[in-house]
Amino acid sequence: MKAALFDYTRPDEVGAAMSLLSGSPGAKAMGGSQSLGPMLNLRLARPGVVVDVSGIPGLRTVTQEGDSIRVGAAVTHAEIEDGIHPLLRGTPLQKIAAGIAYRSVRNRGTLGGSLAHADPAADWLVTAVAFGASLEIVSPAGSRLVDADAFMIGAYTTVLAENELIAAVRFPVASPAMRWGYYKYCRKTGEFAEASCAARFDSSTGMARIAIGALSGAPRLLPSLAAAVAREGQTACTQDAIAHAVAEAMPDHDAVDRKLHAVAVRRCLAQLLGAEESTWR
Repeated sequence: MKAALFDYTRPDEVGAAMSLLSGSPGAKAMGGSQSLGPMLNLRLARPGVVVDVSGIPGLRTVTQEGDSIRVGAAVTHAEIEDGIHPLLRGTPLQKIAAGIAYRSVRNRGTLGGSLAHADPAADWLVTAVAFGASLEIVSPAGSRLVDADAFMIGAYTTVLAENELIAAVRFPVASPAMRWGYYKYCRKTGEFAEASCAARFDSSTGMARIAIGALSGAPRLLPSLAAAVAREGQTACTQDAIAHAVAEAMPDHDAVDRKLHAVAVRRCLAQLLGAEESTWR
């Protein structure tokens, strides 16, 4: 199937993109087209205007601002994977990017596009929630910051208004003591995850966050388990404790789904607490 007819425009700055999105009811912003493209071809999305923001320089930078690393929304998965931006080299983001779908998808897919699409199985959604990131959202009225765990309302649904655009994602700068883990279960490499878990723990502050993804809606935090991990370390990671935390977070799912997520949590925490490569360098 081919996409329904639409007008295509490629502005070179954020203000122009905002004007186009605000002045054309039903207009859609497009990053790398790895999410919106298939929806256009299946005619699940029929915007009158597609605003391609992938070439806007202001959305393609990575900078440190205070205690945050600001990653532009149009930075591609492949650029993160390849360490194009020095601030992201050796970080969890570089390794997580390398596991997203296939290289051809990573070459064009963008961080902001993935988050805006809000596929429950997406890697960046659960990562952003677990890492305590916030999203910088711009509109003609200005900008606002939204915590990652408040961004996604449901499957393919977010707090973004029609005239709003993700400009960047801000990840907290990690201390040398920060450790992390990420695990997703896929039937084949490159397929959508059926269960996923991301976690981070800073022993210098005692802060831990654990999130599970690939649910029917937004990722969910496991606060009780995270507190136990921060307090007790490996001894808190019993099968019963993990199963209980997962069951609390996804009570409407069946036993098979809960089992898959429990395995994802256990393997993620094994990285977090046991593997040298999980250290944030």
